[in-house]
Amino acid sequence: MKDADARPKILHEVLGMEFPPSEPGVVLARMEVTHAVCQRFGFLSGGASLALAETMAGRGSLALCEEGEVPLGVQVSANHVRAVPLGGVVLGEARLLSRTRTLHVWNVDITDEEGRLVSTSRVTNCIKKRKSA
Repeated sequence: MKDADARPKILHEVLGMEFPPSEPGVVLARMEVTHAVCQRFGFLSGGASLALAETMAGRGSLALCEEGEVPLGVQVSANHVRAVPLGGVVLGEARLLSRTRTLHVWNVDITDEEGRLVSTSRVTNCIKKRKSA
């Protein structure tokens, strides 16, 4: 029997993303390279890197939104430059580049434990009024 209070895990929980405290306009993250985020050859999936980047930018934008607003990702582009094997750890740093009333642009760099660049992304979030459910 299912627990009545149980809820499905959301993406960052499924992928094992962790977010230490940071300042406004900056989001930090850590993610272990587990089977959940690897491609079939045992390396970090580019899709998992994109998920990390978009999640970080979304968290950063949400912290800057007014009451009743929500950030929605509208564009993401990335370059993956280094493979990270199963068992490794990646660290992310998202920095706000531009903020207008309706758009936030973030740069997200993901590095390995030695500080070497793994992936760099640009994420744009559109800020919208939240519709009631």
